[in-house]
Amino acid sequence: MKIYISADIEGVNNIANWKETVPGDDYETFRKQMTEEVKRACIGAYEAGAKEILVKDAHDNARNIIFSQLPEYVKLHRGWEGGPCSMMASLDNSYDAVVFIGYHSPSRSDGNPLSHTMNTQIHHIKINGILASEFLINAFYAAYLRIPVAFLSGDALLTRNVKSLNSNIEVVATKEGVHGAVISRHPNITNAEIQEKVKISLSKKDLQKNIIKLPKSFDIEIQYKNFNEAYKASFYPGATLFGTDRINFHTEDYYEALKMMKFLL
Repeated sequence: MKIYISADIEGVNNIANWKETVPGDDYETFRKQMTEEVKRACIGAYEAGAKEILVKDAHDNARNIIFSQLPEYVKLHRGWEGGPCSMMASLDNSYDAVVFIGYHSPSRSDGNPLSHTMNTQIHHIKINGILASEFLINAFYAAYLRIPVAFLSGDALLTRNVKSLNSNIEVVATKEGVHGAVISRHPNITNAEIQEKVKISLSKKDLQKNIIKLPKSFDIEIQYKNFNEAYKASFYPGATLFGTDRINFHTEDYYEALKMMKFLL
């Protein structure tokens, strides 16, 4: 079994402030927590029979995970390739399942004080009228490749949204967003749950039930905080300006949507 793990930081246990996500202040504490949650996911996958595990460091500069603290049977994808797959770089259809660690609620939602989608300079992105999280964008790519989503950890609102999308996906809520704050259980508890739930998810007999249904077409709306960014984005092939601060884009090929987002987010 070959497993792909995409890891972010804003959804890890107890993190509540942007200063904790970048070098300085309490970053080292939460970098270690991100690493520990990834480690536990790797152990759970290994216990379920995984023979190959690739971890994608998918936060900010993609140089956050402390590799020496991961099991020796794991490979780490570090840095950014620059292609449209972004947080899912190097994923292909040779993988049996995808795991998401440390993910967070989308821009314009109250599930996490650090809610955003890809770029904090945009107001929101919608896919077929639904606020799109980074999870949804990346899970649709897994669906495009016909790869099941086995597990996700992150803030409680996101875990509920994931369950409503596909109830077969196992989840662990690392914290609950409360306006500008978070309430978290002890990390020892959520770390253990991540390991156990990943093991359970990858031990299922029929993971094909975890493949997310991919829409037949994609109507994408991006609203920018700066109206001039929308104007510039409207010159991307297929994009149209809507009002003063939004662009619309339609495609029936999700990979084309990913390419558009690579340039416009």
